[in-house]
Amino acid sequence: MIFPNFAIYLLSWVALAPLIYAILKCREQDVTMVLADGGQFLAPATAGQGFLLGYASGIIWYLGSCYWVYHVMHSYGGLGAVTSALLLIAFALYLGLYHGLFGLLLALIAARRNGFSLRALVFTPFLWVAVELARTYITGFPWDLLGTTQIDNIPLTRVATFTGVYGLSFEIALVNTAFAAAFLVPYARRRLLLTAALAAAIALQATKLERPEALPTEQAATLVQPDIPILNADWSLDYLEQTLHALEALSVRPQHDKPGSPGLIVWPESPAPFWTTDLHLRRTLADIARDTSSYIIAGSIGIEHTGDPNRRPDIYNSASVISPTGAWTARYDKIHLVPFGEYVPFQTLLSFAKALTREVGTFSRGNQRAPLSIGDSKAGTFICYESIFPDEVRRFALNGAEVFVNISNDSWFGDTGAPRQHLNMARMRAVENYRWLLRDTNSGITAVIDPYGRIVKEAPRNQRVALQAPYGLEEFTTFYTRHGDWFPILCAIITLLGLLLRYFERAAAAMNPATDLN
Repeated sequence: MIFPNFAIYLLSWVALAPLIYAILKCREQDVTMVLADGGQFLAPATAGQGFLLGYASGIIWYLGSCYWVYHVMHSYGGLGAVTSALLLIAFALYLGLYHGLFGLLLALIAARRNGFSLRALVFTPFLWVAVELARTYITGFPWDLLGTTQIDNIPLTRVATFTGVYGLSFEIALVNTAFAAAFLVPYARRRLLLTAALAAAIALQATKLERPEALPTEQAATLVQPDIPILNADWSLDYLEQTLHALEALSVRPQHDKPGSPGLIVWPESPAPFWTTDLHLRRTLADIARDTSSYIIAGSIGIEHTGDPNRRPDIYNSASVISPTGAWTARYDKIHLVPFGEYVPFQTLLSFAKALTREVGTFSRGNQRAPLSIGDSKAGTFICYESIFPDEVRRFALNGAEVFVNISNDSWFGDTGAPRQHLNMARMRAVENYRWLLRDTNSGITAVIDPYGRIVKEAPRNQRVALQAPYGLEEFTTFYTRHGDWFPILCAIITLLGLLLRYFERAAAAMNPATDLN
């Protein structure tokens, strides 16, 4: 419930507490200590029990927050309802392993003969962040990291400029740990700790009420939302030209908010066959650029090595730059591709998933995160799914990007919570790097986002419109931009130290059976 469309962000401060409590107070049969007030301590879960508790939690987590996988598979993947449901369950079973890992490691750190482990509570927020880091780098799916729930809490998100979103996840996990601890300590101390945990949650959430003043803008862009249907489009030459003419009209329409040249026009990633070699597309975009004296960043399909008889052509999901002279001057090729959307892993075993790759089949990966030059400024342009990777996006700012441009086709998600989830993760990238973000999508959510992560303007969904987008350029680099994922790496190291410490204590206890594991 802490992620859209059913988002109640306040619950993030207690969402993990039941799991932490269950792992640290699990085995009634192992009770060996009775307190003076009559209360009892229950022993923590075994490693296996901890894994199962975490795994069950993870399955529920992903079924609830990523239910849209069913919609994508069923509506656009050409798969039946039963098959789509089974794939959603398989998806949750796979990613739920990370929650299982959290439960297993927490149980290992907490292992003792009686009572709960105070040390385990200390290590819990570090462990949570370490597992989020593993999910980012190992599986490559950091969707809905816990810290993203606080994207609208501007004072609190300042932490992300130092630690990335992981610092927010740490704070939330810390408060959740305090709530769990309140029910683990003796009853006489419970009220004090519960009051402190509740006060911390209220204070941290209350900072959301503070709203900095609007930031100045000296630039303007036109974000074209084409609303091109994913299915049932007859891409004949006539239909292609009709679509191009309609988008051209949106791109050159007189601007009422800021008279004069829009300066920058953005076309998103879309299901249209906008090949960079297509003369109709090249002519249309060149005409728009010349007529408006603007730079254009256009979602397109790049292709290389078409004339080489010794190899297959390389096809890219790209963003092309057209200068005010009409020349095509640069191109960014997407690096982090979407599995089952832009390439099919284990293709021979999962051939059914090819139905999801409708445009061309399998894309090639780009190899350079260089900002695109638009006149005297540089735009860090990333495509769709790339927006959910903190370290990858921050490299654009590190390489000189003064503004972020995110083009995406979120039409696949339909009217589920995924477009808003995706938007919020992109907003967090703006916060981490203190950059304006121009987010242009095929059918929504198209928006202008300031360096505080605020949505300055937003286009209506599922409409063919152009959003006039004021924005600014920033050269300042945040601590996170300069140093990347230092904080989650530190959390992983601290977690490893906690596991090693428990290992050595258990080894010492084995040598001296009279020693109690505290």
